[in-house]
Parts: sequence; C-alpha cells; structure tokens
Amino acid sequence: MAASMKKVLLGGKAEVTQCCLGTMTWGVQNSEADAHEQLDCFVAAGGTFIDTAEMYPVPPAKDVIGRTEKYIGSWLKAKPERRKQIFLASKVAGPRPGGWIRANRKPEYNGKEDDETFNSALSAEQIREAIDASLARLQTDYLDLYQIHWPERYAPLFGNSCFRPESVGGGHHLVPSKRDFSSMEEQVKAMGDLIKQGKIKHWGLSNESSYGVCTFCQTADRLGVPRPVSIQNDFSLVDRRFEMELAETCHYLNVSLLTYGSLAGGALTGKYTPGFERASKGNESRLSEDSRHKKFPKFQPRYLGSATAEAAAKYCELARSKGLAPSTLALAWCTSRSYIRSTGSVIIAATTVEQLKENMEALVTDLDESTLAAIDKIHRENPNPNCDQYMSA
Repeated sequence: MAASMKKVLLGGKAEVTQCCLGTMTWGVQNSEADAHEQLDCFVAAGGTFIDTAEMYPVPPAKDVIGRTEKYIGSWLKAKPERRKQIFLASKVAGPRPGGWIRANRKPEYNGKEDDETFNSALSAEQIREAIDASLARLQTDYLDLYQIHWPERYAPLFGNSCFRPESVGGGHHLVPSKRDFSSMEEQVKAMGDLIKQGKIKHWGLSNESSYGVCTFCQTADRLGVPRPVSIQNDFSLVDRRFEMELAETCHYLNVSLLTYGSLAGGALTGKYTPGFERASKGNESRLSEDSRHKKFPKFQPRYLGSATAEAAAKYCELARSKGLAPSTLALAWCTSRSYIRSTGSVIIAATTVEQLKENMEALVTDLDESTLAAIDKIHRENPNPNCDQYMSA
C-alpha cells in the first residue's frame, strides 16, 4: 500500500496523500488505544493526511468534545518526529446552539457550557481562541490546514440543498435566532493573521456553496491573503451535488475537494442493508449493533432515510455482481472523478483496523466503464437521495 498511495496537491500548493484519515469516531466509538492503532496503520501504509476538528468526536456533546484532538496529540507526543511526517488538518466550528463548544477553549469559560448566549461563531476573536485550544490539545505549534467547519451565514446545511432563508426567519440554519454574523472579510483576515503568525500553513472551507467559495476567494485576493486550498463537502454515490456548478467553481479557482461522508455514514458498506450486513471483512470486524447509526439513530439521519436505503441496496447489488465489497464500489467511484483523481482527497473513517485497511485498498481500485455506467443509471433513477429527505417524509 505504501508504494501505491497516490499524492496530490491541494490548491496546487500542499502535497497530501489522496487517502485522508478521518478521526471523528475517536473518543466515543473508539478508545485512545484504537486511535493510535489506526494512526500507526495509516502511516505505515504511506498515509500522510489526517483530518480532525475541535468539535470531535461525534455525536458531538459537551462531555466528549476535544477528545479526538487529544488522542492525536498524545500520539504525536509519544514520538515527536511523527509531526513532520504528516499533514495535519483541523476545523473551527461555526454557529451551533449552546455554549459548550466555545467553553471548551479556555479554562476561564468553565461553567458556560449550557449558556445559550455563548454560541460558537467565526469572529476573529473566536477563531484565535479556537486555534490556540486545538494546538494545545494536538500538542503541536502549527496546523498544515485549518478549515471553517460550516458557514456563519444562512446556508442550507447537512443534507439540505434548497435555499430557504425564510424557513429560519433569516437566521442561521443551526441557530435560527442568530442575526449578528461575522463577515467573510473578518474570517479571511483572521486566517491571514494565523498564516503570518506561523500557526497554520493553509486554510480551507467546509460545507460550502459556490457562492461561498467565490466570495471567500475574491475577499482573499482583495486582502492579499492566500486563497483557501480546499473545500470539505459531503460527497458520495447518494450525494453527488458537487458535480454540478460547484465542481466548475472549484476547478477555476483551484480549490481542491476533500470528500467526507463517502460511505454515507456506513450506509454504502451494506451494514444497514438486509443481506449485506456481513458483505466484507470490514463489516464483519465489528458487531452490527455497535455501528454508529444503530447506537445513535438520531445523529446524521440523512444517511438513514428511506430514499438513501433504497439506493444503497441497489449499489450493494451492483457491487456483488462485480465481485466487489459495497464499500470498495463507493470509494473507488470517488477516485474515478477527475477533480478528485487529479487534485482531491477522500476522507476515510473506520472503527476497526480491518475497515481501515479495506478502505485504503478501495482507493487504489479502478472501476471499468460498464460499472461506472451502471452507477450512473442507478443515480439517474434516484438522484442525490441523501438530500432534502423532508420532501418525501
């Protein structure tokens, strides 16, 4: 695997492996020892790119927030030479109800976890305090990539694609009462300052739209700040929205795609599809009842909707007919896309080393034209079933 793990340039600037190790289960479904085992396996296979966030693990909650970064930090501390071997990314949280995200950043904020007026936001002050807290937990003095986890403005998020500001009265998608938004200019300036201070090397976006990418890039150009190098968005067989105008936007602005949700929270592995629960060694390596959506059915419900389940069953059947594990079909399809093959990276996450190895192998698997055509046919029958499931409720 080490010799075949492809490398790409994010935004034409930052070299990373096309396979990125996701970490959001570390601290709830995975222990610190599990996390270190996965990190060792990934690096031994030639992987360099590791992605985390201040809010992890998931499901996010005040009693676990920050554990994931701490687990990575203890791994780095054990062997400091590891830091130069990896490309480390984290994220600053956008607005979210409650005060527990911001309260986790400074000791003096203790007691504000349940303060509804102490929301996380993307002001320059909050970006500064968030990066300092992340660096402390990660036990490093810089990040290779720092990403805005989701926008601070009204935008349809997390499986919603229709622009409906009236649905929240002009507020934020996650905090409808919010009316005071940090400007994009303030956010870009803050990122530029962190680059000058040496705390980050590059910055990126996440859960963004074409409007957001264009405006952030234009603002960066105007302020003399380097442009964002990446956008981390939900992208999979059941959510192909990036392929539309956002792919064009990012192509011309040289912003690379980092895909998350490429297994749709496990739905595309077959683990939730009758007859495919044990479809691969990865699936067999963990009890079905320990799967994320069996343990936490209210978290990311878009991955479990009836429309997604119907499409997932068809993709599982296609994988079986081609002699592939369902997860291999799903991940190999991602790297068949030109904008990922040339400049992008696929974030893979696992709760066992067996799943991790299977997912790494999937990213160096090529799908033939007949398989790609069959995938498109299924997609055409039920485009982007992961999105806007309230319409069919």
